[in-house]
Amino acid sequence: MRILVTGATGFVGRHLLKELLTTNHEIIVTTSNEEKIKNFNFYSKVSVVVIDLNNIDTSKNYFDYLKRPNLVLHLAWQGLPNYHQLFHFEKNLIEHYTFLKNLIENGLEDLVVTGTCFEYGMKEGCLYEDMISDPQNAYALAKDTLRKFLEQLQAKHSYELKWIRLFYMYGGGQNPNSLLSQLESTAAKGDKIFNMSGGEQERDYLPVEKIGHYLKVIALQNKINGIINCCSGKPVKIIDLVEDFMKKRNIAIQLNKGYYPYAQDEPMSFWGNTTKLNEIIKSSQ
Repeated sequence: MRILVTGATGFVGRHLLKELLTTNHEIIVTTSNEEKIKNFNFYSKVSVVVIDLNNIDTSKNYFDYLKRPNLVLHLAWQGLPNYHQLFHFEKNLIEHYTFLKNLIENGLEDLVVTGTCFEYGMKEGCLYEDMISDPQNAYALAKDTLRKFLEQLQAKHSYELKWIRLFYMYGGGQNPNSLLSQLESTAAKGDKIFNMSGGEQERDYLPVEKIGHYLKVIALQNKINGIINCCSGKPVKIIDLVEDFMKKRNIAIQLNKGYYPYAQDEPMSFWGNTTKLNEIIKSSQ
């Protein structure tokens, strides 16, 4: 099978690529800068096709150009982690839909796209895939709208769509502005105090290595399609996550809890339901 991956050099993408390269499938990755992608250890093991998602030519057959893949895993998305910027729906949404629509109209039959738990909005507690979405930031609105566009496209074109809602993650290659990365860099500088929120929020976390594995397993099956939560299914307090991280890395620093206020556009406690995910994992074993 020929598998195309966009966003392969991103935080999640590089871990997904590591998983896919354990299979016997042919892997193709897209890039807007081939010189940059040469620095990744998977470069010699995949086919690379240069494409600029910011400048999609609607007269071009991208399905043929990208070697007619049997499966596309679309992880690319520009401008993260600036979740509130309007370009997510003013620019990214249109460009990504135009690109994916072009693939589908020209023959793509199996599509996987990564969404976000932020699509659920301000709902507390356990989040199920059949809940009505209510995104509260520009990024989530753009992602949720892209999903709805793609679902409408299924009425005209027969193709499988798996929309994977990613929850929180941590691990190698994480954004330096993320909580645990900031904690580690603050400690490395020798600072004595780390400023953070009160830490009582409950979130759903997974190591990004496991996210990569789950994405592969979800993508390579067609028994369960539609929206699929990719998460642990267990709520963890931020303060517990931080203290466990410090213990494992032998970090000694004073936590200045309450320095930052809690986010106004996120609920205090939420996690994902894993019924679909567990069924997929079980059937793959």
